[in-house]
Amino acid sequence: MFWHNNLYLYKDNKSNIMKFQGVHDCLKYWRVIRYFVKRKYNLSTADLDMLLFLYSEDIFSKQQFLDYEDLLSWDRHRFKRLLDNGWIEIFRPKTKRLNTMYSVTYKTQRMIDSLYKKLSGEEIPTSQTSNPLFAKNVSFSDEIYKNMIKEMNKSIRQQRRLSPE
Repeated sequence: MFWHNNLYLYKDNKSNIMKFQGVHDCLKYWRVIRYFVKRKYNLSTADLDMLLFLYSEDIFSKQQFLDYEDLLSWDRHRFKRLLDNGWIEIFRPKTKRLNTMYSVTYKTQRMIDSLYKKLSGEEIPTSQTSNPLFAKNVSFSDEIYKNMIKEMNKSIRQQRRLSPE
């Protein structure tokens, strides 16, 4: 195995060729992790995208929210729903001279931090209490994703054992 600028060269014994593998392969399981987060927290893809955007904004106005919302599927109740469900909160109330400012809640910060940890290689929980995909009587799609989560966790555990720390 040879290292070169965040890539390493290794020999694949199955095909008997040398391959490059990137060290930063964090989006490999993005679809699986996104599906898990959406099911666990009852969010739509557009809601999750919005929360990911707002997470990096720190403090934002409703106009900033609406500007980014133009990129997403149309949902005129999204702002109120995210506010009512505790994903965003009022940071500073409106005054005579200043508009209302908003921020993401602690709940949102924890959810997104958890998402980033999963993207960085943390395993997805497989207990029924922590993961709705592992409950009994789930849909066919949930079954497919449940099997992929098992494979993903197995791959993560195997990578941890093989990593050249």
